[in-house]
Amino acid sequence: MTQTSKRPPRQRCCEPLGSVLSPRLFKALCDPNRVAILARLAESCGPSTVSQVAECCPVNLSVVSRHLAQLRDAGILHAEKRGKEVHYSIRAEELVSTLRAIADAIERCCAGADQAAKKRGAP
Repeated sequence: MTQTSKRPPRQRCCEPLGSVLSPRLFKALCDPNRVAILARLAESCGPSTVSQVAECCPVNLSVVSRHLAQLRDAGILHAEKRGKEVHYSIRAEELVSTLRAIADAIERCCAGADQAAKKRGAP
């Protein structure tokens, strides 16, 4: 018969962190081309067509279109069809709110760890 060790239950101080971390968001942002696309849209300060966005990346238009779709599906971009063209823009308020919630949750979760590390003399 094996004996199981009795560990104290883990503290659930970081529970809110799991509720704000979205794998879909991070998957959408893990590709350098998608990050470049996001930067291009941010710099344009307004809606841009696929062709306009494609100027930032050394990939063909269909690949840029797929990247835009992935960013849209992750909730990062808004797409509006105008005639034959689709205009993309950043859902800035939602993205900022999500990133701020992630930062706040990490800060709350890790504040105790940072203080303990300082007491131990860690940088």
